[in-house]
Parts: sequence; C-alpha cells; structure tokens
Amino acid sequence: MDRDEKKENEGAMGDADRKLSCTSDVNEEEHGSDNEDGEEKTAVVLGPQIALKEQLEMDKDDESLRKWKEQLLGNIDLTDVGEVLEPDVKIQDLTILTPDRPDLVLPIPFVPDAKGFAFALKDGSHYRLRFSFTVSDNIVSGLMYTNTVWKSGMRVENTKVMLGTFSPQKDPYTYELEEETTPAGYFARGSYSARTKFVDDDGKCYLDLSYYFEIRKEWPTPA
Repeated sequence: MDRDEKKENEGAMGDADRKLSCTSDVNEEEHGSDNEDGEEKTAVVLGPQIALKEQLEMDKDDESLRKWKEQLLGNIDLTDVGEVLEPDVKIQDLTILTPDRPDLVLPIPFVPDAKGFAFALKDGSHYRLRFSFTVSDNIVSGLMYTNTVWKSGMRVENTKVMLGTFSPQKDPYTYELEEETTPAGYFARGSYSARTKFVDDDGKCYLDLSYYFEIRKEWPTPA
C-alpha cells in the first residue's frame, strides 16, 4: 500500500486452512499492543467541547458568522444534530474494487466463510478499498483509518490514512483509497490476519475489527 506507511514482506507460508473467526479478539503476542509503531502519544489539551446544536445557535444574529458556519458545515439537517458533545460515527461497509470483477461489498462486521476468512484475493492483483460511514450528533475531527496486517505472526503491513473532518448528515460518506497490489508468488499466498480501526483525533475509536483473509493463486469461484 503506497503511502507514508511502512511495508515489509515476509516469506513464511501461512496456514490457509485454519478455521478462525473474523470477529475474534486479537492475540497480543501476534498483533502486539495498540501502539503498533512504538510511538509515544502525547495528549493534546483542547478547549471545552460544545454541542453542535448550541454552536449553530450561538451568534445567530451575526450575519457574517452565520455565513461562515454555513460555508464550513454545509447544509446540515438539524434532525442529525444532537444535544450531545460526542459525534457518532458508524462504519457501514467495506467494498473491494477490482478491475474486470464485480464489486465485493462486505457489511460490517464481516461474515467469515467456512474456513474463517472474511474475503480472498488473487496474488498480484490490483484493487482499491472503499468504505462508507455515517456521522451524526456532532462534527468528527481528524478521522483516521488504520490497518495492520500480519502473516505467520510477523507484521507485514501498517497503513494509516487521515480521512479528514466530517459534519453530521443523513447520507453516508464514502472514501476510496488509492490503488494497491497484493503480493505475488508462492510464498505470498496463504492466510493473513488483520486489524482495522477508525479513530478520531480525540482518540475515540469507532471501529476496532480483527479478521482473517486469504491470498490465493486464483480468484475464488463466485457462489
């Protein structure tokens, strides 16, 4: 995955036949701690949070401020704005987009197949990831997508993508990542474990999903 993240490819063969649940908890020995980069995180002290509804009603008689808020927030439906301080973000699904193949839509949480895999990809194939999510109650600031992948207990990929700041709205947002290529070759095939998270800049986690997927020589036969 081409970004600021580090990639490592490890040549051990995974056990493609082990039956593991997509929703099982991550083993600390295999997946490490939450601080996967070993970086020290420094808490940023911000001012007090204010409910978005209250923010919209503040200075409503000031024409310039009202226009500035409209430009910043867009056309917000007040029914999506709550009295609570915390935003509510729901990740709805993940879609795998592959040239010349039907889109593979995976509702959250993933439903594993008979071998415990959430999905299977062909080695050396090009694909994109697209996910949809909804935001309600308040603005979510600095929403970040992280994805860490292990093979045979070794971390082989760590992706971090800053998605941005989103205001509440009824229609779901969609975000599509850049094109990626699965590893190729005999030793790249097999079972992988992964952990996907969506976290905002306050450290609030909206999704923490552990699952398994498979890289195969050929695409799986459609059901």
